[in-house]
Amino acid sequence: MWSIIREAFDKTLLVAKAYGILHITNSYLCTVALAYGPSMIPTINLTGDLILAERISPRIGKVGVGDIVIVRSPVVPRRVVTKRVVGMEGDQVTYLLDPHNSDEVHSIVVPRGHVWIQGDNIYNSKDSRDFGPVPYALVEAKLLWRVWPPKDFGPMQHISR
Repeated sequence: MWSIIREAFDKTLLVAKAYGILHITNSYLCTVALAYGPSMIPTINLTGDLILAERISPRIGKVGVGDIVIVRSPVVPRRVVTKRVVGMEGDQVTYLLDPHNSDEVHSIVVPRGHVWIQGDNIYNSKDSRDFGPVPYALVEAKLLWRVWPPKDFGPMQHISR
C-alpha cells in the first residue's frame, strides 16, 4: 500500500517540477507566440507566424529601434500586440498622421521611460500613432526567430531606421 502512495507522490512531484520549469522558462526566459494580423505585413504573415521571443532583453534594457517586440496593449490590457520599435526615449519621431487621407506629418519627442511602436503596414495598424508613446514596462519580449511556417524559418528581420 505504501509503495503505491510513494510512487504516486514521486510521479506527482515530477509533474510539478516539469510544470515549474516550464512556467519559469515561459515567464522569464523565452516564449513561443502566435503573431498574426495585418499590422506587420510583410514581416509577419496575415494568417500567423509562430515566433520564438525572448524575455530577457526588455528586462535589462536591450531593446532598441528596429526591434520587433511583443507589447501589452495600452488600450486593451488583456491583449498583446506585435510591433516594431521606431523610437526610444528622447528620440524625435516623425510620422504620418493619417496615411490613407493625407500626407500630413507630425513630430513627437518620445518621453522618458517610453517607446514609440508602429506596425510595418502603416495603412492597417493600430499603434503609437493612435495611442501615443507606450511605457517601456509594457514591452514583454523581443522577437528572435520565426519557427513556422517552414518556408520562412529563420531570424526575425531587424530594420535600422
